[in-house]
Amino acid sequence: MAYRDLREFVRALEAAGELKRVRVEVDPVLEITEVTQRIASDANRAKDSVGPELLFEKPKGSRCPLLVNTFGSVKRMCMAFDVYELDEVAGRIRGFLDTKSPQGIFDKIKMLPKLAELGSFFPKSVKDGACKEVIHKGGDVNLLDFPILKCWPQDGGRFITFPLVFTKNPENGKRNVGMYRMQVYDERTTGMHWQTQKHGAEHFRRARAKNPEGRIPVSVAIGSDPATTLSGMLPIPPDLDEMMFAGFLRKDPVEMVQCETNELEVPANAEIVLEGYVNLNEMRTEGPFGDHTGFYSLEGEYPVFHVECVTHRKDPIYLTTVVGPPPQEDFFMGYAVERVFLPVMKMQYPEIVEVAMPAEGIFHNLMIVAIRKSYPGHARKIMNAIWSLGQAMFTKMIVVVDHDVDVHNYSEVVWKALCAIDPERDVQFSLGPVDTLDHAARMQDYGSKMGIDATRKWATEGFTRPWPDEILMDEATKKRVADLWKALGI
Repeated sequence: MAYRDLREFVRALEAAGELKRVRVEVDPVLEITEVTQRIASDANRAKDSVGPELLFEKPKGSRCPLLVNTFGSVKRMCMAFDVYELDEVAGRIRGFLDTKSPQGIFDKIKMLPKLAELGSFFPKSVKDGACKEVIHKGGDVNLLDFPILKCWPQDGGRFITFPLVFTKNPENGKRNVGMYRMQVYDERTTGMHWQTQKHGAEHFRRARAKNPEGRIPVSVAIGSDPATTLSGMLPIPPDLDEMMFAGFLRKDPVEMVQCETNELEVPANAEIVLEGYVNLNEMRTEGPFGDHTGFYSLEGEYPVFHVECVTHRKDPIYLTTVVGPPPQEDFFMGYAVERVFLPVMKMQYPEIVEVAMPAEGIFHNLMIVAIRKSYPGHARKIMNAIWSLGQAMFTKMIVVVDHDVDVHNYSEVVWKALCAIDPERDVQFSLGPVDTLDHAARMQDYGSKMGIDATRKWATEGFTRPWPDEILMDEATKKRVADLWKALGI
């Protein structure tokens, strides 16, 4: 069964020894980040965690407890999806993707249970929800009642870092849910960091083209059940409803309730909901912000979100996350996305054997891909294919290796890749869109990318020399020594 809400997930994590309570007062301005960093530094030696989830019960200046590092381990990501291994989620996705068009009456009958299951995931509208237990409108709205973090010394202010931002396509009314940081300017306004390639930014542009002086409704949910919370960051196709996919992940439909001041629906189990609008003719300087690159993202001009209404549970929990020098909590969120959506990539490109995105690559700087090479130039085909896939288009460097290279063993990757490449022959460059956060790009949102063909080279690719075998001991000798091992006394 799905977790009913965030607090049920918190109770499950505490029962599993994954949560620590902080009962002394700690300031959301810098201090909570420093505590989180020290915990992460100690835990990172294990490589599968950045420390426990932390519940700060007395954030300075707020009566609202703060929750951070909720998804900061492989174990907690598995718990979020209620699985023992993330491959189980990937298997469910693969099962639906493998569905073929029915050829006859018996095939159609066999498909009925799967179609019925899929239909059960659509979000369900309800009249009321826990997110409306307390309602503030107009002059009662005060974002500073919540323990919103200022994470790093040069940040432009406090930032909401774990929001689900709800908008509608102004042309067809389809819902979009995204996760965009929000700098708090004052009690009732924030920035809306809609990067140019994101769907929220596209909704903004389309609405502005029709009515430059108008506005669009926006609502923000903070702190839902884990699958719903994570839905805003998943790289799903633009025509697929994030709330439907969240229902698929949690195996139960997401209950949605209409907002008080606009027609948008939000998860009824959310801890906090901000309702308001964005003026289509208003921009404001946002940033700097200490980002997941490990550097400050630069100031920029972004839309402004005006908050007209705040609703929340009676004792809301403020969910947040800290990003900064890798690895942080977001690495494990990204790792889960990598594992869960690998089947989707393999369905499109079955020659892909495995993919790895090291923490130091901060999602978009490095992807290592192992393929079963079948024809000349195959590695370059895969590079260009990945640069055409949704958010994968931001990948700054792609290294393609043969199928027998363990892409998760970075020592092996570096060794075999460096031994396989002739730099002038095997490196290619491409121009295109890059992540807005890439401060090294020649201009914002546009720059170059590099692909490295680190596969064995074939004669059909113009390589006329023999390719040597890797040094490996023969199995017979290994068996004889294994039998002798105890007698050797070493």
